[in-house]
Amino acid sequence: MSDVAASRALVFAAAGFFLLAPSHADAQWWKRAPADFEECADAAERAATKAEKTSALADCNAKFAGRRKAGGGYTYYDFLQDRTFEIAGPNPTPEEQRKIDQSYALYLADQRRSNDAEEAAARQQREQQERQARELQQVTLRSEVERVPVPVERPKVLRQKGATCTRGSFSCEWPRLSEGLNELKKLFSPPPSKPAKKG
Repeated sequence: MSDVAASRALVFAAAGFFLLAPSHADAQWWKRAPADFEECADAAERAATKAEKTSALADCNAKFAGRRKAGGGYTYYDFLQDRTFEIAGPNPTPEEQRKIDQSYALYLADQRRSNDAEEAAARQQREQQERQARELQQVTLRSEVERVPVPVERPKVLRQKGATCTRGSFSCEWPRLSEGLNELKKLFSPPPSKPAKKG
């Protein structure tokens, strides 16, 4: 056998050995990397265990910010603004990221203005309520002062002595009744005691 033939045989034997040998390691150098999140997530679903799937999906989230749209193109969801943005690829370009950041700065300014407006409205409402409470208190005090009764002297009904009175009428019966009550009081009340004489 010539040296050339021997070297060919050796090359064929080595190639056969590699082709027939079981592959224990994934040779990723000939596999195509996923192009976007959806391809990466599909590959993650084929992982053997649940922990591996979870880990692979977390890697997909870290690698790809955008999500594929049904009609083509990608969207990026910014949870800080609770809003989506159209992007060209699976991840925002530096220019797209700059626009997203500018949008976030405007969003924060709007939030600040909105909070300031709400605080001003609440302060104005509180001041108005306090003003109304003061006005109500002043009105209440004025009306209470006006309602304080001024003592009025009862009119004296003078009955002329010897004037005839209709029996059964209140104006005639009341003086007699009053005199009778005074007499009863005298009967049941002990007479005032006289101070003892010192001697």
